[in-house]
Amino acid sequence: MSNVDDLEIDKFSQLAHKWWDKDSEFKPLHEINPLRLDYIDDFAGIKDLKVLDVGCGGGILAESMALRGAQVTGIDLAKKSLKVAQLHSLESGVAVEYRCVAVEDLADEAPGSFDVVTCMEMLEHVPDPESVVRSCARLVKPGGWVFFSTLNRNAKAYLLAVVGAEYVLNMLPRGTHEYARFLKPSELSRMARNAGLEISNVSGMSYNPLTRIYALGDDTQVNYLMATRRALL
Repeated sequence: MSNVDDLEIDKFSQLAHKWWDKDSEFKPLHEINPLRLDYIDDFAGIKDLKVLDVGCGGGILAESMALRGAQVTGIDLAKKSLKVAQLHSLESGVAVEYRCVAVEDLADEAPGSFDVVTCMEMLEHVPDPESVVRSCARLVKPGGWVFFSTLNRNAKAYLLAVVGAEYVLNMLPRGTHEYARFLKPSELSRMARNAGLEISNVSGMSYNPLTRIYALGDDTQVNYLMATRRALL
């Protein structure tokens, strides 16, 4: 069975033309992207490395990694988002290879092909996140890095990421997130370890609505990033 939620694909397809509008529903992604990029680059040193961005959407993170000197491939199952990513790559002159392929299928096709795999803000949108984690682990080379980011599942995350962001501050379209699909760090850590990944770091991402500034820190109660590494053979 395909690990895809057609409603999620439709949701992002309807917004695809807004991916690169920094004042649109994707504004939060543009604002957190420097934090994500530095987090990945600080651990992995991505210059000249082969990087795979799983669930790349319109290519915000993929292009920024390519600008850091990485050889980037982005994959997604939302064709409209990929088309936007491809067109923006042509306009910006930033070379990224984009493919419409499931991460599970790519893992069968090209295991151990990448130095770094990123999967950011994607796990909470699929029926079987553990399948994605396993596939990311298969795609990275021994000793390579795999990075995840997602939302914690607790009352604070529900109040801030769903009620606050979608209904009070209108930072995101209503219905963007389904609370039941949020993952606790302990759950994601278990999935990663079961896939042969070693946990190197877990950092929280916070947002101050008064200053409108995002920051990384120790508070993982809402958004968090996880740096993992595939064990050497």
